[in-house]
Order: sequence, then structure tokens, then C-alpha cells
Amino acid sequence: MKAADIPAQYNMCEILEHNLKSRADKTALYSADVSLSFREVSDQVNQIGNALLRDGVSFGETVAILCPDRPEWVTSFFGATKIGGVALGMNTLLKTDEYDYILGDSRARVLIVHESLLPNVEPVLENHPTLKKVVLIGDASDGIYTPFSDWISGENTTLKAEATHRDDFCSLHYSSGTTGMPKGVLHAHKDYPLIGQLAGADFFGMTENDRTFAVAKLFFVYGIGGNLIFPWYVGASCVLYAGSPRQAAAVLKTIETFKPTIFVNVPTVYGAISALPKFNERYDVSSIRLCMSAGEPLPARTWQAWKDVTGLEILDTIGCTETYHTFMANRPGEIRPGSSGKPIGGYDVRLVDDDGIDVPTGEVGNLMVRGESTALSYLHQYEKSRYTFRGEWLFTGDQYRMDEDGYYWHQGRGDDMLKVGGLWVSPTEIEDAISIHDAVTECAVVGHYDNAGLLKPKAFISVRDGIEPGDELLGDLLKLCAKSLEAHKRPRWVSFVDELPRTATGKLQRFKLREH
Repeated sequence: MKAADIPAQYNMCEILEHNLKSRADKTALYSADVSLSFREVSDQVNQIGNALLRDGVSFGETVAILCPDRPEWVTSFFGATKIGGVALGMNTLLKTDEYDYILGDSRARVLIVHESLLPNVEPVLENHPTLKKVVLIGDASDGIYTPFSDWISGENTTLKAEATHRDDFCSLHYSSGTTGMPKGVLHAHKDYPLIGQLAGADFFGMTENDRTFAVAKLFFVYGIGGNLIFPWYVGASCVLYAGSPRQAAAVLKTIETFKPTIFVNVPTVYGAISALPKFNERYDVSSIRLCMSAGEPLPARTWQAWKDVTGLEILDTIGCTETYHTFMANRPGEIRPGSSGKPIGGYDVRLVDDDGIDVPTGEVGNLMVRGESTALSYLHQYEKSRYTFRGEWLFTGDQYRMDEDGYYWHQGRGDDMLKVGGLWVSPTEIEDAISIHDAVTECAVVGHYDNAGLLKPKAFISVRDGIEPGDELLGDLLKLCAKSLEAHKRPRWVSFVDELPRTATGKLQRFKLREH
């Protein structure tokens, strides 16, 4: 599929509404509290759209959603886009100053917020004159904010979709960036059927018989794509999980209860589940037929541990907020554990040096990607947009090498590479060497300056429960590095930590480690 194949007049709500023709009474989403059919979802979407119109929300205005993964998140998102608004799913793990920034940057007109998250954003609501309405999901007995149930009560359950152009913006996503304030990325209506077809249907092979489940949250493009857009595009169902991804037992219980066929997960959670003794005997995960991973590279060891216990291969993938979803992945039966696979249909990639010249096979280069679901720029970020969006090509900031068979291997972010003794060093290479040790659960390497002002590798390591991170373990790890790494690549310092700092979407925040 290409963008030109999508009708010029197109509203992304068609991804929901096409299911009303033949499967209106099929369960569209499952959650701990309620399950809704496609008809019931559509009815609430229309009520929300009508409520937004009644409140004066105009074409192109932003509706912000701050809520755990619940049915109200989904219906609010589609309700905003159906009337021609711009839906903004906000990261639920941000700080108050970050919400302040996003509400101002997006000029949100309406905020739909869950009661559990209201304290995080309430102190800054008065800072934003564009914000005309706050709708509260949950208890609103104080009378300050409009209760969600009252807001939509009595609204008509029919609503004609706004005649939007396929290139009109319909959603705003703030990147989970590893440094600084998040960057706003606008996506168009056309991007939704593009990723639904190219990734969901063509690559992952989803059908209406599938049921997806994601630990990746809906505010994360990996989560909304894999656990909402892909399944509904083909008429499948999805399972919403409002809990923490780090609660491995709760994740497994959700799988056992709702029996998804597709598991949309991240490397950290695969590792946490695999660390649970005999988890496959304690919980029934036999319904799963396909596992995918994204957010950060999947270590080969984690891949193998999962395969050994479940018999299932994990398809490691890479995508980004700017492209909306997957542009490169491992294919079933053709997996190279530890690699990001090859480009999927509809996307091209290149590896270039700092001057934009393609690098030879086997050499490390900057990853560039081209595809029609790619955004055009960052909101209110002129200089960053010029640097990242380079004509047809997107400069991802990731460094990769391609092997002789066309598989791509992540070497870290461009600003993570270390120049030690005049030679480039990939933190990933050191991390892979250390992670072989049975006691290690996670490892991250950053640059640290010694007393002479020279940059050297420093390793931060977390170990399994019950393991004492003492001198004996340290000695074993240093010996392991000596066997597999050249002298300049071996860490000069090792620090044991309880866990590594990560963004809400699981990406490692190396800048926080550099501060230590």
C-alpha cells in the first residue's frame, strides 16, 4: 500500500467503523473492568465526539488524554479524531513540569484525565488559557471538573465523521526522548491505514482471528499501533492492561485470563518474565502464537531464554515515533538473535557517515529511514526538525552496521558511541560481553572521564535476586571482559545498581548514568 491508494477524503476512524459492517457485535476490546463490542465502542466514540463539538472544539484543535490503558482512553482518542481534532495521548509517567510543557506546546483545548493522574497535572492547569475544559474519569464529587459519565450522558450515539483530508493531522505524540523535554510529532490520518496494512497485516500477518495484548502503553506509538490500530484494522480484538509492565506476574495472569494470540512486549519485560522460575508451568501462555519486541534492542540471551522456555521466537523490531511504527524487523523463521532484522515492505534504510555518504557493508553508520508514514517535522522545533527530517529521509540518531546477509545490528545511539584512545567503541559490544554472565540481568555502559581527563568505559550492572554483587563477582566479570574485548574496550569502572534508569517506554536513559 502507498499513500496514494488511500482516498483523498479519509478519516482514520474508518479503522474502527469498517468493523460495524460485518462484526458490530464482536468484542473489540477486553479489560479488567469491562469488555466492549465494536458497536459499543462506536457508540461511545460518537457520544464523545458530540460532547467535544458541544464544547466548541474546532477542526485541528488538540484534545489531550491522560489516562491508564482503559476503554475511555480508546474512545476519547477516536472521538477527537472523528470530529477533525488532534488527539494527544499523554505519557502517564511524566513529571508535573513536563505536563506543563506539553499542555502549553500543544495548546490543548480539552483535557480528559483519570482521577489517579489528576494530582500530577492539576498544579499547572491554570497556566494554560487555551485549556477550556477538564473532564475527569472517576470520582468528581468536588464539582470542580466535569465527570466523564455526566459529560457524555444524553449525547447522541450517531455522528458523521468530519470530511478530513488524508494529509490532515489527527494525532500528536510526544517522543519518550532520552534527553530533555519530549518533542511533539504530528501524524496524519493516512499514517494509520499505512501502518495497519504494511506492518500489521503484511508483515506480522494479523487476521480477524487474533487477539493482541501489549505491555507497551497506548500513549507509546508501539503500544497503540500493535495493540489497537493493527488489530482493529483487520477486525481482531485487543486486551487493555492498566497495570505496570514491570509486574511480571500480573502480565502473565492477564495472558492466562484473556488468552491473547499476539504478545506486544519490550525487552525488559521479556527478561523479567524469564527470570521467574518455571513461569510457563505456573501460568498458561499457550494461546500466544507470535511475540514482538521493540523500544530498545533485544539481547540475544533474552531471546534465547524466552525461546528455551516457551518455544516461541520473538520478532525483534525497530520503529520510532517519527515513523509511527515498525520499519525494520526480524521475520519468522529468519531470525538472527541480537539483530534488528531487515527493512519491511514500504520502507527503505541507509547507513551513512557524518557527511551523508553511504558506508560499506560491515562498517558502522548512521541509520536513515524512508517511508510514507514518516512525520514532516517536530512541533515548534525548527532547528531539531532541520537536523532530523532530511527530505525523504529521516535521521534516526541510531548507529547500525549491516552484515553480509543484509541484517542490521544496533551499535547504540550516535551520541552514545565512545572514542577511547582515538578508537570508536560501541557500548553495545561491551554490554553484550558482560551480559553473558548468569548473574547479570541488565548492563549499560557510558563514557566517564578519568583523572587525566580521558574518556573511558564505565559499566552499570544490575544482578539477579539473591546474588551478592561483591568482589568475587566483580573479578569474574572483569575476567570475562578480558577474554572477549580488546584492552581499550574493557570497562575501567563497574558500578552495581538495583535497576537501570529508563523512560516510560523502556528506553535506557544513559544521560542519567553519565551524571554518576
